[in-house]
Amino acid sequence: MYEPTCVELCAGGGGQAIGLEDAGFQHPALVEVDEDCCVTLNRNRQTWNVIAGDIKEFDGSPYCGVDLLAAGLPCPPFSVAGRQLGQDDERDLFPAALRLVEQMMPSAVMIENVRGILSSTFEDYRGIILNRFEQLGYRAEWELFNASQFGVPQLRPRAILVAVRSEISENFDWPVAPDEMPPTVGEALFTQMSSRGWEHAEKWRDQADKIAPTGVGGSKRHGGPDLGPVRAKRAWKALGVDGHGIANDPPPKKFVGLPRLTVPMVARLQGFPSNWSFFGGKTTAYRQVGNTFPPPVARAVGEQIKIALAAN
Repeated sequence: MYEPTCVELCAGGGGQAIGLEDAGFQHPALVEVDEDCCVTLNRNRQTWNVIAGDIKEFDGSPYCGVDLLAAGLPCPPFSVAGRQLGQDDERDLFPAALRLVEQMMPSAVMIENVRGILSSTFEDYRGIILNRFEQLGYRAEWELFNASQFGVPQLRPRAILVAVRSEISENFDWPVAPDEMPPTVGEALFTQMSSRGWEHAEKWRDQADKIAPTGVGGSKRHGGPDLGPVRAKRAWKALGVDGHGIANDPPPKKFVGLPRLTVPMVARLQGFPSNWSFFGGKTTAYRQVGNTFPPPVARAVGEQIKIALAAN
């Protein structure tokens, strides 16, 4: 069986890596600067080569010729929730990623970010990125997907850039979302919500009859363990969820009121497998979950990249 290789940058809590693993990719290296994320990755996949460090300083030369270079680059420079400084934000890592593309010359590249990068504000910057890929011998393009299109019980729009070596670029097609509705929040979380015998769990499930709004993980500068800004909290309240914090445990039998989600519940809404655990306290664990690239979306795009590579 064809098992292409993937080096991943800014691996975070592992969402993209899980999806690419499910798509059939092997991981010779995953680079992540956050120590808690590195522990999460190592604990869940002891066979992965997790490298703790900043991608600005990472030497990709040992991985020259890798099949895929994947990255979930920091979102704050392009998020509508931030100042949208783009390339003027010190957290913008597109230059570092492009340096590593030039150093490794992979067959394909996949970079994930927030929808905001596709706005007119960053049209010129997107053009600079695409032109650089063209200079390096790739055909690159952006696409926008909602995680809910691939079975994730959450809207979560993500901008995805895929670049494929020009000589094999005609082999790549974007994934087509299956004609199926994702589970509702109530359907997805009922087992967890009722795990301690909460007597109102069925009523709650019936109220939580839509997919979740986009989860917000926050950053180390801003954001704690809650479910986002005021508008998001209102949407959660309509689903019967208190969005002002994260609970340690599911509601007990006699609980009255709006329950809060736990970290495992949020992970379920992001498409993580149930056996994936997150290291750290509640805030850092929630941040790992909230900032992830949902595994089912990464898998869908990864499978199409694998098809393109195999056809070469």
